[in-house]
Amino acid sequence: MSLNLQSTVQLNNGAQMPWFGLGVFQVEEGAELEAAVAAAIKNGYRSIDTAAIYGNEQGVGNGIRQGLEAAGLKREDLFVTSKVWNADLGYEETLAAFEVSLNKLGLEYLDLYLIHWPKEGKYKAAWKAMETLYKQGKIKAIGVSNFQIHHLEDLLADAEVVPAVNQIELHPRLTQKELRDYCKQKGIQIEAWSPLMQGQLLDNEELKAIGAKYGKSVTQVILRWDIQNGIVTIPKSTKEHRIIENASIFDFELSTEDMAAIDAMNQNHRVGPDPDNFDF
Repeated sequence: MSLNLQSTVQLNNGAQMPWFGLGVFQVEEGAELEAAVAAAIKNGYRSIDTAAIYGNEQGVGNGIRQGLEAAGLKREDLFVTSKVWNADLGYEETLAAFEVSLNKLGLEYLDLYLIHWPKEGKYKAAWKAMETLYKQGKIKAIGVSNFQIHHLEDLLADAEVVPAVNQIELHPRLTQKELRDYCKQKGIQIEAWSPLMQGQLLDNEELKAIGAKYGKSVTQVILRWDIQNGIVTIPKSTKEHRIIENASIFDFELSTEDMAAIDAMNQNHRVGPDPDNFDF
């Protein structure tokens, strides 16, 4: 099956989610953010991922409108994700937080809404709120982020709707194989945040050598590895040439040997917080 930048995976509820998207973590409100989102759309991206805590939903919304207009596309051509922050977990709180996010983005609905972190004692009530919003048609799919197996088991014990997506830190040094296998068994799509390990793998000699075989950069090799592993990926960039380069991964395929070599780089090493031990 040959994929391209607009190729989608069917989620467990039938919704279609692009395999590849733009992340905007740590990109501040302003012209640079808006230009990056618009540039991504212009260059074929159909998925944009933000979160309430990023403090940039308004700029993302502006960039979406600019990009759609320039590309002659409609809202339904895009897949937009946001996330509810820990301070807003709870039934009424989550309903209210969703409306705030939607207003900032200037959208009628979200394609995907995620619980950002598995805050103990808080996420079940938030999930009930998300199920309500989902049933009302305000969200096309609901999911979680940073959930480990035990968090998912706890959530599934009472959930009416199985999460469509689990967005987790995932890169060659943190392959999360056990969690991926569990999610696959439950029909939960894995999505990688920080797929490039915040740039820490870009000088890796092993990845450089693999890239040289295909005439591709380390970044492109890692992102291709995600796709071939059935992982949705959302690299961040604000520069148009990088946005284009990051997405130039649909014209080559990593060999079975190279895939195995990258899999073997796992060290269970996190650059982000530990979902079992965070205090925010």
